[in-house]
Amino acid sequence: MLVTGFPAGMFQTNCYVLAQEGSSDCVVVDPGQDATEPLLRFLGESGLTPEAVLLTHGHLDHTWSVEPVCEKFGIPAYIHDEDRFMLSDPLRGTGPTLAALLGDAEFHEPERVVDLNSGTSLELAGIEFGVLHTPGHTQGSVVFTIDVETPDGTLAIALTGDTLFAGSIGRTDLPGGDHEQLLRSIATTLLPLDDATVVLPGHGGQSTIGQERASNPFLVGLAGPEQGKL
Repeated sequence: MLVTGFPAGMFQTNCYVLAQEGSSDCVVVDPGQDATEPLLRFLGESGLTPEAVLLTHGHLDHTWSVEPVCEKFGIPAYIHDEDRFMLSDPLRGTGPTLAALLGDAEFHEPERVVDLNSGTSLELAGIEFGVLHTPGHTQGSVVFTIDVETPDGTLAIALTGDTLFAGSIGRTDLPGGDHEQLLRSIATTLLPLDDATVVLPGHGGQSTIGQERASNPFLVGLAGPEQGKL
């Protein structure tokens, strides 16, 4: 399976592309600011056509290019219903801090938007995605999980958006953020995953659940579901 990504725009948000080996269909995750041009170039060079765009949450640095990408290929965007409002009104999710940056820019929902439900699975481009609701960074934050077959066995991957990073966690000082809720989400939803699960975050480099459990300073004292009463 192809699992690749690149950081885009001033926010250096990781945009990911996933496709089954030998398939021309793919899925795009979190096309942020200035992601359209490099994404289209990569898709063209690789002979890939996206079937859908998945969004880990509604913040503009992850959704900036979702409308043009969806329009280009006539595909839907998937986002949790708690964050859907940010597709057309991103300042409600970030507060006034981005107003000067946006200027006269306008944002609209793609023509087709599918609401994500936690605990369900999606089959797109021949890939089965699990959907884990992890509120705290935003109320509609989700983590997408997939299993990849390798010569050494099955490798689990979690696309964690801004819920969990290598050595850090998502900020909670923006509208809809809740630090204690974020820790609960990580404790009850992510830490139960196998230690070998590869973490592909929304910013920065990859990690594993085991590495974050052992060394992430924000997770000290979090051990798993039993910590859900934080």
